[in-house]
Amino acid sequence: MIKPYLSPPSEMIFHNTHQEKLTFDEMFTRILNFIRDDPGSSYRIAIGTDSQVKQKSYFVTGILVHRVGRGAIGFLRETVIPRNIKSLREKIVLETTFTQEIAFMFTPRYLDKLYEVLFANGYHDHLNLEIHLDIGLHGPTKEYIKEMIHRVSGLGFDIKIKPFAVAASSFADRFTK
Repeated sequence: MIKPYLSPPSEMIFHNTHQEKLTFDEMFTRILNFIRDDPGSSYRIAIGTDSQVKQKSYFVTGILVHRVGRGAIGFLRETVIPRNIKSLREKIVLETTFTQEIAFMFTPRYLDKLYEVLFANGYHDHLNLEIHLDIGLHGPTKEYIKEMIHRVSGLGFDIKIKPFAVAASSFADRFTK
C-alpha cells in the first residue's frame, strides 16, 4: 500500500528495487553495509524525486547510493496525492519538498556513521551527498531553477539539475511509469 503524502517519518516506508519494504533505519543499515563492503571506494548518495500525473499524482523519491565506477544500490519512496496536479510549479515544489524531506532524515547522527566507516579505513573525502532536482535549463522548468536551488541550498548537499540529476530524472523516473 502506498502511504499518503506528509506521513510522519516514523511511518515512512521505503523499498528497494526488489520490492522489499524497509524503514528508514533498515534502509540506512543497507547503505552503511554497502559502504563497509568497500570503504576505499568513493561514494555518491543522491536523492531526487520524479512524478507522474494521471487521475492521481504519483511521486517517487529515489535514494541512489553510487559506488563510483563499481555499482550502486537504490531505494524508493512512493507518495500519492489523490488528485491531478495541473500546475507545473506545484508539481516541481512538491518534488523538491519530498526530496528535502528524505534529505532531512540524513541527520548528523546518521552521516557520522558513514564518515566513521570511511575515516576508520583512512579515507577522507570519499562521500558526496547530492540533491537531484528534476528541473533543467531547457524546457518549462527552467523558470523554477533559482527558486528550487535556493530552497535546498542550506542542507549541505551538492545540488544537481538535469542532465546531471540522475536520481530524479533517470532512477526515480523509471518507477513513476
